[in-house]
Amino acid sequence: MRYVIDALIVISLFFALAGVVGMLRMPDTFSRMQSATNITTLGVLGVIVGAILYTVFVLHNYEMTVKLAIIGVFYIVTNPISGHALAKGAYKHGVRPEKEMEVNRYEEDLGE
Repeated sequence: MRYVIDALIVISLFFALAGVVGMLRMPDTFSRMQSATNITTLGVLGVIVGAILYTVFVLHNYEMTVKLAIIGVFYIVTNPISGHALAKGAYKHGVRPEKEMEVNRYEEDLGE
C-alpha cells in the first residue's frame, strides 16, 4: 500500500511541475490562470487521496480520513469557481487574451 501512496504523491508532483512549466510558458493571463488552477486542483488532490489511504491503512484514524475527504470535496468544488472568478475579474479590468476568443461570454456578460 505504501507504493500506491508514494505513486499518488509522485503523480501530484508531476501535475504541480507541469502546471509551473505551463505558467512560465503560456502566452497570456487566461492560459496561466488555467495552469495555476490545475496545480491546485490536480496537484493537491493526489496528495489528499494519498493522505486518505495513509490514514486508513497505516494510521487507522478514521476521523482524519473524514476531514481529508471533506477537504478534497471543497478543493474540487471551489478551485474551478475561483479560477473562473479570477479570469472574469481580469477581463473586467481590461486584460484581454492575445488571440481572439471563439466564444466570448465575458463580453456578453459585461455588455461590451
